[in-house]
Amino acid sequence: MPFTAQELQDSGKIALDYYLRNNPIDQVAVERPLLKALMGKKKSFPGGKQYIVEQLRYRYQSNFQWFNGASIVTYNKRVTVEQAQYPWRSAHDGFSLDEDRLAQNGITIDDGGSGGNASSAERVQLTNLLTESTETLRLGFEEKFSAALHLRGSGTDDMAGLDFLVDIENAAVGTPGVINRATNTWWRSSVSTAMVVPTTAAQATTFLGLMETGWRACVKNGGRPDTILAGAGFIDAYIAALTLNGQQITYAGGEARKIDGGVSGIYFKGIEIQWCPEFDDNFGGAVSPAIHWTKRCYFLNTKTITLRPMEGQDMVSRKPPRVYDKYVYYWALTWRGAMTSNRLNANAVFSIA
Repeated sequence: MPFTAQELQDSGKIALDYYLRNNPIDQVAVERPLLKALMGKKKSFPGGKQYIVEQLRYRYQSNFQWFNGASIVTYNKRVTVEQAQYPWRSAHDGFSLDEDRLAQNGITIDDGGSGGNASSAERVQLTNLLTESTETLRLGFEEKFSAALHLRGSGTDDMAGLDFLVDIENAAVGTPGVINRATNTWWRSSVSTAMVVPTTAAQATTFLGLMETGWRACVKNGGRPDTILAGAGFIDAYIAALTLNGQQITYAGGEARKIDGGVSGIYFKGIEIQWCPEFDDNFGGAVSPAIHWTKRCYFLNTKTITLRPMEGQDMVSRKPPRVYDKYVYYWALTWRGAMTSNRLNANAVFSIA
């Protein structure tokens, strides 16, 4: 007793919608902390425009003066706002099932009939097949999307991520948001590269001092960072710096560390330094940057870096129609939007040599 083609497509769409609703992509595991942080604070934008625009106040242009009695004072016209423009991009992932594979799983399809005739065994087999396909679709999308949030975006259609906004290799050049960093120093993040992995107390003091300087730059230009991300290489160097500098490693609650071969958590200014496993293999070898990601640490203010999905286009399940010349059925997941910033100088990046 076969399924109809429409029943099959509807079942796939229902399975995908159910999985997305009950396993939302913003409830990801801690091993993708940037994705989790940005998904938790995402802000949608209305579609139909080429760019997502962030309004920036980049100066006060004060006309402050002292005066006495009948002294002449002056007035000025304030030009204090600049616009950062980010092109939105589209992402897709999808899977297909052909009728031969369905038949191999004991599922038959009939273009005719009124439907509702599938056997219990066929329904169980279809449910199992769709469950595996929809789960791996979401997990695969999550993996690639998380990588895209970090990477520069090498292709014409790619979204530009963290490595473009908080550029570790070319902090004084480039045009994120169509604003030239070479001529607008206020549009640059704080960067400190080639930090020496400390082996002496003096090196440890220098190491921690550079982090302190970067933190102050962030606070000066837009508030306290709320997210710190790092690779294993940088975290090991930081632990070494703490030890060599004579600082006691404590638990978050203030209890001194017991005799233990591991550390339950590491912090800077009370913010946990979160380990990003993705950093340690350059996102599965997807990129080969001059500065390996495992050596990096980011101080991020997520009030200034935002994930901006288009309204109605945030992780949308799709069921494209079957084409006339193939006995294949399709399901997909799409997303449209961009990653934007309204204050790049409130963020910092560090790396060890």
